[in-house]
Amino acid sequence: MGRLNEILTLAQSRAREMKLAYEGALTPKEAHELLQLAPRARLIDVRTKAEWDWVGRVPGAIEIEWQTYPGNQPNTHFIQTLKHAEPTEALLMFLCRSGGRSNAAAKAATEAGFPDCYNILEGFEGDKDANGQRNRVGGWRAAGLPWHQS
Repeated sequence: MGRLNEILTLAQSRAREMKLAYEGALTPKEAHELLQLAPRARLIDVRTKAEWDWVGRVPGAIEIEWQTYPGNQPNTHFIQTLKHAEPTEALLMFLCRSGGRSNAAAKAATEAGFPDCYNILEGFEGDKDANGQRNRVGGWRAAGLPWHQS
């Protein structure tokens, strides 16, 4: 239990420092480790179906679009779908491309009554590098964590 508490405490400390409206902020490696350590932890991938199909998927992730593709319209059924997919007491870790949509999803889930919501900083692809390309600076893939292409 020591490492689990250590990760959660660090993530919660980050959230306070960043003045986030949810429980915590995790690095991709911390999120992956939590999936191994906490039986009630779930990764919620909020990218679009196009991103899952074309960019890659995280094995075992629950996939719920935050915005629909094409058009990037808000998914008005996001919270309802999340409630059907996971019990309120689950530890939820939200992932998107680079951390923005997952930040909004973690905030919305917290407001909807999910108490243990965490954003995965850097997202699946991370930030753009000096050449304007992703998957090299931060992110789930650059960290060498499990993923597969469709």
